[in-house]
Amino acid sequence: MKRAGVLLGLIVILLAAVVTAGYASAFSSEGFYEKGGNIFDNWEICRTRAFGVDGFYQITEIGFRPVIAFESLGEQANMAYSLGEQIADEYPDPLQRAEAVFHFVRDRVEYTTDIDQNGSEEFALNADELAIAIMENGIGYGDCEDMVVLLAVMYKAAGFRSAIVLVPDHTAILVYLPDYNKATAIFELKDEPGWVWAEATGRNNPLGWVPEQYLNTEIAAYEISTEIPAYEIPAETTAPLTGPPAPAIAVAGTSGGVTYRPYLFLIVIGLLWCMSLFRRRRRR
Repeated sequence: MKRAGVLLGLIVILLAAVVTAGYASAFSSEGFYEKGGNIFDNWEICRTRAFGVDGFYQITEIGFRPVIAFESLGEQANMAYSLGEQIADEYPDPLQRAEAVFHFVRDRVEYTTDIDQNGSEEFALNADELAIAIMENGIGYGDCEDMVVLLAVMYKAAGFRSAIVLVPDHTAILVYLPDYNKATAIFELKDEPGWVWAEATGRNNPLGWVPEQYLNTEIAAYEISTEIPAYEIPAETTAPLTGPPAPAIAVAGTSGGVTYRPYLFLIVIGLLWCMSLFRRRRRR
């Protein structure tokens, strides 16, 4: 299917969608509907906005929670999780496996802004939607958060711990690889070193390469679990998010292999910097 066919299919889904509530077991691409000028899916997650308790990253004044990743984990696991499991079976060595997961997303997703792809300033895909596009067409299209969510799910399926991070105007992922010695910098989350940056937005990027602008700066991180958290998103509310674990802060250095400790009191500053996230898209 050509790219235009994918876009046409999305339009058809949006036009044919009906409203469903809560976390549903229906296939992840179904049930899109429009409310208040934004597009929601059948998990009641806003796909066109990262902010707020119903946003796909649930960014609030006190933290963030990339809820869109949970649409492809636990009982909802589908194509993306299966791809991670397949790579795990193919690569018993953990370091080779970690690189294989990274290369799969880096090489098979072409960085494309949401404006160029569907005419919207923002539209987040969940991991299964992007994975299915890759398997059907040989290539998928998405921007930083689309790649990050796919990486997060595939890494969990392949047996790795992973954390989604927020930095100004960008999002990326950390994978826990304490024995990996090729990284530009090593990150420490919650007093635990060994986290490696995965930046899949450039075709020539190796695993562990960190863009210079994110060295020696604070980042907010949220480690992804394999199960959907027990609580649901409150309907029709703008109250700050409560319940999920607080994100951690890590500081990266300019020297390979140097570890830096988190400074939790900087979390508010880090999250305020992220308020411009998804407003501008730059290829890293």
